[in-house]
Amino acid sequence: MPKTDYMTVGEAAKKMGVSVRTLQYYDKFGLLAPSAQSEGGRRLYAQRDLVRLHQILSLKSLGFSLEDIKDRLPALDTPAEVANALSAQAEDLRSRISRLSDCLAAVEGLRAEVLQMQAVDFKKYADIIVNLQMKNEYYFLIKHFDEETLDHIRTRFDAESGKAFIERFMYLCDRALAMQKEGVPPESEECQQLAKTFWEMVVEFTGGDMRLLPRLMAIGEAKGDDGWHKKQEQINAYLGPALEIMFERQGTNPFSGE
Repeated sequence: MPKTDYMTVGEAAKKMGVSVRTLQYYDKFGLLAPSAQSEGGRRLYAQRDLVRLHQILSLKSLGFSLEDIKDRLPALDTPAEVANALSAQAEDLRSRISRLSDCLAAVEGLRAEVLQMQAVDFKKYADIIVNLQMKNEYYFLIKHFDEETLDHIRTRFDAESGKAFIERFMYLCDRALAMQKEGVPPESEECQQLAKTFWEMVVEFTGGDMRLLPRLMAIGEAKGDDGWHKKQEQINAYLGPALEIMFERQGTNPFSGE
């Protein structure tokens, strides 16, 4: 290739609308190495290097990380390979959009609460954001707890164990709704076992501190138009009698301290 077909790093950067530092970083990262070197040791770029740079910049604009581009670029030779790469990236972008939508809803909800209550609860806000980042779909439950209950949760559970506990609890709730739909009576052995498991989870959550029971009951009995509140109303209507039967058979009443 004639010498005139080569460009210095400054010339290549200007032609492609990027900084010299960007080209130097891509070179160091192993993403785009210059094709040649001058007698004086200057690194020189060819037209084919600019084609590759254009591919890199295009993929980067679509949200691909530099690591992804480094791994994928050598294999993007056929339409099928390009289509597969774009499909994977589209799925990743959909996931990001979903998380951002959740974040937006949480921020807007918190903003409304701040304006309504004229108070700022930064600890609760932080808890919600952490759970959103963990992709915990039940993050919205946090806003139903008062500060003392939240402090108790922070003491008893870390992020992972808290998420695992909520997932177990939600599975149990779904099972209760399914049994209710099937017409399984509260006094049956199957429903009593479910009530026992439910109560064991309540004890696990409270750590045996029955002073938290009224707060939990208030959350479960709270009225609301959202799907979660309506679901809890159904669960309470089904499990409430089952728990009463279980306590009566055991001869205990945890709500009265006996």
